[in-house]
Amino acid sequence: MGLISDADKKVIKEEFFSKLTEPVKLMVFIGKDHCQYCDQLKQLVQELAELSDKLSYEVIDFDTEEGKKKAEEYRIDRAPAVSITRNGQDVGVRFFGLPAGHEFGAFLEDIVDVSNMTTDLMPESKEALAKIDRDVRILVFVTPTCPYCPLAVRMAHKFAIENTNAGKGKILGDMVEAIEYPEWADQYSVMAVPKIVIQVDGEDKVQFEGAYPEKMFMEKLLAALE
Repeated sequence: MGLISDADKKVIKEEFFSKLTEPVKLMVFIGKDHCQYCDQLKQLVQELAELSDKLSYEVIDFDTEEGKKKAEEYRIDRAPAVSITRNGQDVGVRFFGLPAGHEFGAFLEDIVDVSNMTTDLMPESKEALAKIDRDVRILVFVTPTCPYCPLAVRMAHKFAIENTNAGKGKILGDMVEAIEYPEWADQYSVMAVPKIVIQVDGEDKVQFEGAYPEKMFMEKLLAALE
């Protein structure tokens, strides 16, 4: 039994994958921990890859020596995770946990953005993001039933893409599925989602809740960098 219906497959091919220009490769990291949805994750990427010759995937065992090296290369520190790469190039767009429910749409939009390496951010945001050359990690804690969470996830991912476009590649945008990663969510006392944590050079700098508009989200990011 497929995870994606035939009707949805048609929409995905026509509305999303018809816009792909450069090949996208999904690097799928799975391990023995948090893996209640790993089978679904593997099935999901397989079904998606069948819909476009510009989309491929690789499943990596996070718990092997080889898998650990690959995880290091893609800056992945736990599994399950998916890094959406442009032809294997890490652009900082990642999902920790299954991109299910409302997050599935964000996952598809991210695939399109990574293929084209373009976003709809305002010129002033792109300019500010191009200047960031410190290590930034934006954690966006979500649940599959949260309708506002994809907006925050997409914003973090667009920030990562634009920083990569500027030749920096310093920003990581991470969706974290709070139910799949309970101890990670507990670490940041996640009571409501989306909950955003901005780390700079490995230190937690700013935390807030809610899907902020672009300008406000950028202000939070710049405040974290001060």
